[in-house]
Amino acid sequence: MPTLEEIARLSNVSRSTVSRVINNAPNVSAETRAKVLAVVRQLDYHPNVIARSLAAGCTRILGLIVPFGLTTTFRDPFFPVFIPAVSSACSAHGYSLMLWLAEQEYEERMIRQVLGNGLLDGVIVFTIHLSEEIMSEVLASNLPYVLIGQHSAQAPDAAYVDVENRRGAQEAVTHLLRMGYRRIAHIAGPLDTVCAQHRLVGYKDALRTRRRRIDEDLVVAGDFTEARGYDAMKELLPRKPEAVFAANDMMALGALRACRDSGIRVPEDVAIVGFDDVALSASSDPPLTTVRQPSEQMGIAATEMLVDILQTGDAEPRQIALPTELVIRQSCGSTAGV
Repeated sequence: MPTLEEIARLSNVSRSTVSRVINNAPNVSAETRAKVLAVVRQLDYHPNVIARSLAAGCTRILGLIVPFGLTTTFRDPFFPVFIPAVSSACSAHGYSLMLWLAEQEYEERMIRQVLGNGLLDGVIVFTIHLSEEIMSEVLASNLPYVLIGQHSAQAPDAAYVDVENRRGAQEAVTHLLRMGYRRIAHIAGPLDTVCAQHRLVGYKDALRTRRRRIDEDLVVAGDFTEARGYDAMKELLPRKPEAVFAANDMMALGALRACRDSGIRVPEDVAIVGFDDVALSASSDPPLTTVRQPSEQMGIAATEMLVDILQTGDAEPRQIALPTELVIRQSCGSTAGV
């Protein structure tokens, strides 16, 4: 690639003059400017945009840290909606997006390099399965950041965008109770995550509000995967639940499959409700009742929050919990509100 020194030599001017011409600075004669630009075109020279941005103290590149490997990330239907929303919002504000997937084998070795290479103005960090090591490196980097979901342990006062997990779960279970179901089970998400904790609390809130006993035998730990939803439902079936609230749609879809394989009819024998409203939910058999979370709006809101922090320099914590919506379909035994 041609250098400024080479352009200066061929133009018979100084390197600083070449720099002023390329940066469209004043105090360069029209004749000299034309001569330098002719050499620039001849050599097909393109300025190093990143280097110029670094010199200016910003790169207009935002990072998105997702603590999952490639396969896991793109199997989860949440991310094909969320990631494009972040990318589009970045573009709308004149930023580019760099996506980093935290492959567990390499995350500890690479995260410091990713955060400390000077290429990022700020980062958006997805908190589910986020390790303490990654969160510590984010904090140590001093980069402006926004979390997707809360992270109570290391950054309780951090800027974040989340959804009303507790309220959404409570609304889903209350709907089942209003329909007359009494033995309502819960397939929980990984309880080292705040969102799963809040959805479990919402499940219990609904039971307490209706003065129903909380039976811990009807709560089974999950991990947000379809496979674990299948296994968890197999564990629950001998306990005779009348309805099941799963902490996300993938586990709910796994529960549906487990019922089908066991000869259990949904919703005639067991009602099932999920959380997310991924695209597969509307086309499952039967269509899945679920709590819709605004995945696209989460990505947009987080990006706009980070851009605003960068532009204003205001480091005061900003915390947003977006509302959810109960979407009633056939899997709960009703197609209309009760």
